[in-house]
Amino acid sequence: MKKRVKADLCVIGGGSGGLSVAAGAAQMGARVVLVEGGAMGGDCLNHGCVPSKALIAAGKHAHALRSGAPFGISAVEPEVDYAAAKDHVQRVIAGIAPHDSVARFEDLGVKVVQAYGKFTSPRKLQAGETVIKARRFVIATGSSPFVPPISGLEKVPYLTNETIFDLRERPTHLIVIGGGPIGMELAQAHRRLGCEVTVLEGLKALGKDDPEMTAIALNHLRGEGIEIVEGTMAAKISGTPGAIEVHTKDGSVYQGSHLLMAVGRKPNIDELGLEVAGVASTHDGIAVDAGLRTSNRRIYAIGDVIGGLQFTHMANYHAGIVIRSALFGLGAKASSAHIPWATYTDPEIAHVGLNEDDARKIHGNGLEVVRFSFEDNDRARTELLTSGLIKVMVVKGRPVGASVVGAQAGELIQIWALAIANRLKMSAIAAMVSPYPTLGEINKRVAGAYFSPRLFANVWVKRAVRLVQWL
Repeated sequence: MKKRVKADLCVIGGGSGGLSVAAGAAQMGARVVLVEGGAMGGDCLNHGCVPSKALIAAGKHAHALRSGAPFGISAVEPEVDYAAAKDHVQRVIAGIAPHDSVARFEDLGVKVVQAYGKFTSPRKLQAGETVIKARRFVIATGSSPFVPPISGLEKVPYLTNETIFDLRERPTHLIVIGGGPIGMELAQAHRRLGCEVTVLEGLKALGKDDPEMTAIALNHLRGEGIEIVEGTMAAKISGTPGAIEVHTKDGSVYQGSHLLMAVGRKPNIDELGLEVAGVASTHDGIAVDAGLRTSNRRIYAIGDVIGGLQFTHMANYHAGIVIRSALFGLGAKASSAHIPWATYTDPEIAHVGLNEDDARKIHGNGLEVVRFSFEDNDRARTELLTSGLIKVMVVKGRPVGASVVGAQAGELIQIWALAIANRLKMSAIAAMVSPYPTLGEINKRVAGAYFSPRLFANVWVKRAVRLVQWL
């Protein structure tokens, strides 16, 4: 017998964005139903951000044992227990899981339906034996690995980010198809854990980031022994478990023991019944307006499922927009202009706002680009972390974009995200006092680099100083 439930808000998807909406709305007094047929926490907790960073951390410890010679520490080859490294990954997931659990959300007052949902009308959703009628819906079903139709792939075992963290036996030679953030992060983690690694990328590796930044990162990755082949497309895949061959369109053949497909993401929309609900979509995802409303004004969509910037923090940002709109009727609009992102290779790459090319197209001669090298930071020198660069795009004294490559780039970018979100001037960053010696001084020093020519090469400044000294 079907159960019928009425709610103010029905959230479809228990990933980061959906959980944020459900928790916020319930605590503000709304009747909330959360529908999730898979694991609570979604891709980020179970297959993405959390497990990948845990594996990266394991690789970092292994790499430290090999790279101590410049500090006077004899290099040793670590004994890597790949299965134990995966145990570390699972412990991290298990430690975070209670925060995303059914029990916690029920304690918050959310009714959780553990089944996949499908619209049966513009205002009704069926999930298992439960029929939910809600005033408003939020689709937060996320995305899944896109697996391209490469000849022979269906006959060969392959991994994606959804399955690689369950692998217990260390690959002898991992072939990664796709040189984006997921592919490159996992490539470096596996290289550091003792695997041979080959990355095949059809265009440019890390091609969505500033090429000046990626050149530094890719040079470092190649220096660790990762083979990165750009501009090559897989045409055919053959082989058996433990012996995989990737044939490329230029006639080359790459051999490995395991294959990881990391060529991109696709929105999870196929089983939602969007047409019945009157929700328009494309192959990129659900179409939304600036307020994240779909073509059905009672239905919102957030996070990966709408395409664009596919990050956990973007989905959480979207959640705040929806809560303001759906619960309070405020005209909130989403923007990506102040959203930062980071790729957690070593060195890291991070960015916020306009990149240099886009800034030049928009602002022309009004743009100034200021740079500062990690080589000139004392803390970076003590740690031998001098392979890095920050550059900030400035228009009329305000930063409109920033890019960083180097140690802790994901941390350093945050002050520029703050500056851009709040329209701060470069003078605000220059006025900041950083503790010495820290990598954080890099942000202050690049702001100082903006003002240096205005102060030290300004004739009127020098005349004013002479006048004051004479008086």
